[in-house]
Parts: sequence; structure tokens; C-alpha cells
Amino acid sequence: MARFTRIEVAQTMKAQGMVPLFYHSDINVAKKVLKAIYKGGARLLEFTNRGDYAHEVFRELNKFAEKEMPDLIMGVGSVTDGGTASLYLQLGCNFVVTPVFREDIAIVCNRKKVMWSPGCGSLTEICRAEELGCEVVKLFPGSVYGPGFIKGVRGPQPWTNIMPTGGVSPDPDNLKGWFDAGAFCVGMGSKLMVKNKKGEFDLKGIEKLTKDSLRTIKKLRS
Repeated sequence: MARFTRIEVAQTMKAQGMVPLFYHSDINVAKKVLKAIYKGGARLLEFTNRGDYAHEVFRELNKFAEKEMPDLIMGVGSVTDGGTASLYLQLGCNFVVTPVFREDIAIVCNRKKVMWSPGCGSLTEICRAEELGCEVVKLFPGSVYGPGFIKGVRGPQPWTNIMPTGGVSPDPDNLKGWFDAGAFCVGMGSKLMVKNKKGEFDLKGIEKLTKDSLRTIKKLRS
């Protein structure tokens, strides 16, 4: 069962302004990355469902977070069907992010009052998602649509909350473009989860980029 309500999740997404996201199959590595993100100041993140037995890693990671970082909100991304969403909800997932818009996922999450953020690429999809109770729409891949899409949608629909993912980086100019256009928050993966020359996660680098990105977002909003 989710430890945080969907309202708490949405409020934290807005306050933080960024949703860090990553995946790794090794639970020990995942724990270290989680700690680095947390030390950087993030209190909400997305673990992506991208590999075999990813749910088993999430289960242990979520238990670890609950014990060591009780104020950290963990959700899951890359969910593409209602069955997978149900599986993660059984493991205590606090929110579900999807690359596509699926009504079966909406039904599963709404039944347990868990926040879900569907990937939408048109105004029609966005409107239908909002009719089904969506609070924050994911725009993916953000690099294809660009900030202009968000600005265009929020003109006639200022109530729509959009989170671009893909094409978002810690670069201040990149972040400025998204938030000037009206982004609710941004999802950041590979550009934040930097690696060293050995191809391993650079934990200090991740911590610093997280801290710098959150600081930049706060400054842009002020």
C-alpha cells in the first residue's frame, strides 16, 4: 500500500520541480544511487521498470527507502499495462508513470487512490486523461515536442500540469526553456545519472547535479 497520498505526491512534484529517474538491476548499486539523489536534496524519484525482475529490485529498494529515508516518495515508471501497475502497487509504489496513455492503468491506480502520470502527445489524449482524474501529464519524448508544446497547450488550458521527460538536462538554459513555457515539473534521467569512465554511476556527480538542478529550478521559479 502507498505510504503517500496522490495529493501529497503531486504537491511534492510541484515543490521539487524535478523527478529524477533511473534503473539498475543490482540492488546494492540502486541503493547507492538512491542515497546520492537523496543527499542531493530530492525527496521524490522514479524507478523505471526496464529490466527483467525490475519489480524485485523495486521491492527491496522501497523497503530500504522506508527504513533509511522515510520522507522519500518512490514511484515507478515505464509501466505499460494495468497488470504491471497492480504488481507495483502491491509493492508499495506511491505513483505510476507511463510512456503511453492507458485507461486500464488509470482504473487500477484510481481504485487505490494512487497518482498516475500518463504519457500524452496530443490535446485529445491530455483531455481524456484529465477526465479520468490525471493530475500531472507526462510529455514524452520531450525532445520531440519541445517547450512550445507546453506553452501552446496551457494557453487554452492553464489548469493542465505537464511534466516533460526526455530532452531535459541540468543545463540552466535547458531548464529555463521548460519552466518559462509553463512546465509543472520535469523528469530527468540519463543527463542526471552521470557515469564515470568505467561506465559506473558517478555517485558524487549525481549528488552534485541533483543539488544544482534543484537550486536552478528554485531560482527560475522565483
